[in-house]
Amino acid sequence: MPEEQLFNSEEQRSRTATVETLESAAEEIRAGTVRLEDEAGEQTVTIPDEPTLEVELERATDSETGEQYYELEYELSWTESDA
Repeated sequence: MPEEQLFNSEEQRSRTATVETLESAAEEIRAGTVRLEDEAGEQTVTIPDEPTLEVELERATDSETGEQYYELEYELSWTESDA
């Protein structure tokens, strides 16, 4: 089955606001339920006790400007049977 994007959000924030968002996400993950929302709608998902955590740091180059930038990603994954 192809990938289905259920939610996507991207916005520039201050480092402090970013930390606050990540702290809120950590609390929700600890509690076992994460709720994502924006103007378009919301999604709620149950996180299993032992999801897989992937941490990735990439350095990339913008194809239009040639400018280098970094991406730091924290990704949780699990199967539906894990939840």
